[in-house]
Amino acid sequence: MKRVAKAVFRFLPVQLVLLHFRKYQLLLVFWLILIATATGHFAATFGAATLFLSPEYLGKINFTSMFLLGGAMAVFVMAWHITTFIIHSQRVPFMGATRHAFLKYCINNSIIPLAFLVAYSVISIRFQFFNEHASASGILKFQLGFYLGFLVIILISFAYFFRVDRDLLKVVLSNIANPARIREIVPYDSLDYDIDIIHADTYVTGKLRIKKCSELEPYHPRLLHMVLRKHHRNAITATIFAIALLLLSGAFIDEPRLRIPAGAGFLILFSIVMGLVGAMKYFLRSWEIFGWLFIVIFLSVLVNLHWFDLRSIAYGLDYHTATNQRPAYDYESLRKFFTPARYEADKKTEEHRLEKWKQKQIAAGDTMPPLIILTVSGGGSRAAYWSFHTLQYLDSMSKGKLFNNTVLLTGASGGMIGASYWRELHSAALDGKIKDPYNTKYQENVGKDLLNAIIFSFVSVDLISPFNKISLSGYSYSKDRGYAMEQEMIRNTEGLLDKKIGDSKEKEDAGTIPGMIVNGTIINDGRKLMMTAQPVSYLTMPESALYNVQPAIDAIDCGAFFEKQNGYNMRLSTALRMNATFPFVLPVVRMPSQPSMNIMDAGLRDNFGTEVASRYIYVLRNWIIKNTRKVIFIQIRDTKEHDIFPPSAMGSLGSMLSDPLFVIQDKWEPFQSYNQGYLKDYAPYFMPDRLHFVTFEYIPDQKSKAAALNFHLTKREKIDILNSINNTTNQAATKQLMQLLQ
Repeated sequence: MKRVAKAVFRFLPVQLVLLHFRKYQLLLVFWLILIATATGHFAATFGAATLFLSPEYLGKINFTSMFLLGGAMAVFVMAWHITTFIIHSQRVPFMGATRHAFLKYCINNSIIPLAFLVAYSVISIRFQFFNEHASASGILKFQLGFYLGFLVIILISFAYFFRVDRDLLKVVLSNIANPARIREIVPYDSLDYDIDIIHADTYVTGKLRIKKCSELEPYHPRLLHMVLRKHHRNAITATIFAIALLLLSGAFIDEPRLRIPAGAGFLILFSIVMGLVGAMKYFLRSWEIFGWLFIVIFLSVLVNLHWFDLRSIAYGLDYHTATNQRPAYDYESLRKFFTPARYEADKKTEEHRLEKWKQKQIAAGDTMPPLIILTVSGGGSRAAYWSFHTLQYLDSMSKGKLFNNTVLLTGASGGMIGASYWRELHSAALDGKIKDPYNTKYQENVGKDLLNAIIFSFVSVDLISPFNKISLSGYSYSKDRGYAMEQEMIRNTEGLLDKKIGDSKEKEDAGTIPGMIVNGTIINDGRKLMMTAQPVSYLTMPESALYNVQPAIDAIDCGAFFEKQNGYNMRLSTALRMNATFPFVLPVVRMPSQPSMNIMDAGLRDNFGTEVASRYIYVLRNWIIKNTRKVIFIQIRDTKEHDIFPPSAMGSLGSMLSDPLFVIQDKWEPFQSYNQGYLKDYAPYFMPDRLHFVTFEYIPDQKSKAAALNFHLTKREKIDILNSINNTTNQAATKQLMQLLQ
């Protein structure tokens, strides 16, 4: 047994696994993230597992999508082999005595990739069966697609390294990709000296046979190192080509057929980052920390010089005005801009719009119509799918009364995407552009994937954003993942969201369609940015503070404030994207003010739209009481209003340290719900015997399997969301609404 144990221990594949755990454990983090994601232990709340277990291509999970994911996995595996080979090959100098040393290294270095692939297959088969409801034949086809894509890229990679000596480009790149030349720049440090040579007795040959290392011919160490440096050069050349190809593909972001699945995009991003980490470790060794510091300082300088910016822009606005011509964003400027006179003027404008709406109701035979205020919650594609389905269902049940009696639509994040699409469908139906706004295909459109475009752009387009220009609404802009998300959203909705904020003003003024306020959170100071076709200065401050010397201005009317920057020219898709800017998934948006406003998700300030809706009712209470018989406040949430969260036991050191730090982030939604409960208590006092609250909630069939918070939905999640309207709580709310509309 001792002899067998020693033979296993001295087996080169085993020694390489141990080496990875002993040296540069940072590279193992990539594998840890992948397996944790696939098993649902990392970013599970955001549905990260679906990116790898049910990848989509052109909106479908099929053989092609799995083929592309398999190919990307092969790229990641080859990046792992290349990076670790460059770093560790000096510890196995005897590999230089073998023909095609890099290929032999890959074979012996495959325990970790093979273990991951086995685990991935088991997890993905289970996921596709239970979550995507795929048949046995479908699952088999998916797995064949994945491994065929994997095999194709592996064969292409091996073919490159087999024939690399005949590669004409090798001569051209030999200087810039020669590790020895690059290492000459870095000063020698005695800490770089490393004699940690692997002592292996056996290894796996190219024909998958086990041979003794002692059978390799002895060569002078200098010759062996020279051979290994040649393989380093070839490996780095392959990496350079891979990055160049990825960046080139970013130029075709507008062509859906050239976009790979989101999971594949992540794998390629990991490949690039792994290569960068490996390069820093190989070339800089003990100087690595200084290398990272240099990169951070260099990027900071580029940002300060305005050559590089991680933020996005609002498409449709004019960013070319001189800095001194941009509106000043400070309290004194806001106080002078949002005056009581502007407040009263905008309030009268809204009352005039409501008069037009009422005249249409009178013409339909209702002299004192019920007035509906609609709010929808944030929650990514889950909220968009649920909000649209609820609105379409309720409007059908009420025979169009829901749409006709709604005067205001507002909310946050994904819910606003679904609600705005619902509004635009009815607007198109009024124009005769579509026949049936209740067609089920529109529900399918809302559930289409948005994440693939975002991730693919993040991997490719964002890296060259300053040089990737487009022309929109008469101005020149740079592309980024925000633009990619907008274009995908426009394609998914068959072009109905491809319009400007101000394009709906005429219909809103006539009372034909509901007014809509799309919100964003100004992270500079926590104010709300309201993007709408109507002037809404009457919603920018509390009425009680209107005539104070220093009124509390807590919101900004985007169209009015950015009038000189053509504020109403902003694309609707841009407003919806800003309203749904989840941290890091989508970039922060900078507005053309001085200093720049930085905009993120509306849910940071109000995830349910209750603040805006409540102030709207309060400011216009006199007109509403005089002209309507009741006000119906409908709230559509993608979570339960009074859900009970399990208590934090703090039974471990980790929970004791992390829970106090993340309590606000983890419990932000219930905090808002509790606060808005007070608003519901106070509202009836200024709207006596007239205000009715009706709430619809997404209630999953199994709480542990609720739809994830991201821009991708599985088939099981879609079915679960659709069935939620039949829940007894929602059916009771439906009955209540139908009675109120009578």
